[in-house]
Amino acid sequence: MAMVHEGLAQPGMAIMAHEQTAGKGQRGKNWESGRNQNINLSVIIKPGELLIANQFALSIATALSVYQFIAKYAGADETRIKWPNDIYWRDRKAAGILIDNVLSQSSDKNNVTIWKWSVIGTGININTPTFPSNLPHAISLKQITGDHYDITALTHELCNILDEYLHLLFEQNSSTLLDLYNKVLYKKDEPVKLKKNNRVFEVLVKHVNAKGQLIVQHGMEEIFNHGEVEWLL
Repeated sequence: MAMVHEGLAQPGMAIMAHEQTAGKGQRGKNWESGRNQNINLSVIIKPGELLIANQFALSIATALSVYQFIAKYAGADETRIKWPNDIYWRDRKAAGILIDNVLSQSSDKNNVTIWKWSVIGTGININTPTFPSNLPHAISLKQITGDHYDITALTHELCNILDEYLHLLFEQNSSTLLDLYNKVLYKKDEPVKLKKNNRVFEVLVKHVNAKGQLIVQHGMEEIFNHGEVEWLL
């Protein structure tokens, strides 16, 4: 993100970190990665013609990219996208995604909000042999398959997959991508426990809409925004 603010960013620029000690995750959590153990990738794009109201479509395209990448090695049957954009194998987290958007106001009299940049941050657990006790739900490809991987080669592979999905997105196929996303939604049509404020309740996961809201059944249909509820495992 610093490169964007300093005017050094170029569309399509991909930045790979071999080690990460102060990465940023969802809900303000830190993301740490040992040297040459995991994929730590940031990709800078200019959203161009994408509508600001359709920001979740970028999250969908990114999540599907990482899902396809992990499913290739870990198996598609047990790999899922956990709302909004974590990738799970069985009930354990294999990857996380965080997208930072840069918006600004146009200088003309219309004062239109412009979606200038997005920085797609992806962290995928690859060669980590074990995780600390405070990360009981984390898992790596090495733990799943028993194999050791070339991080650089896998990062190039991930970039190619992401490029394919971004092309689909920019060709205005966001509804198609949303259908694909919901087909591999974690716990779809299954009961899960959510926490809102201090209240824990059970719901049936139905689908995610184009706005990125989670649709559940809880006596009646309810809709939740990202950050409004916490998913309990």
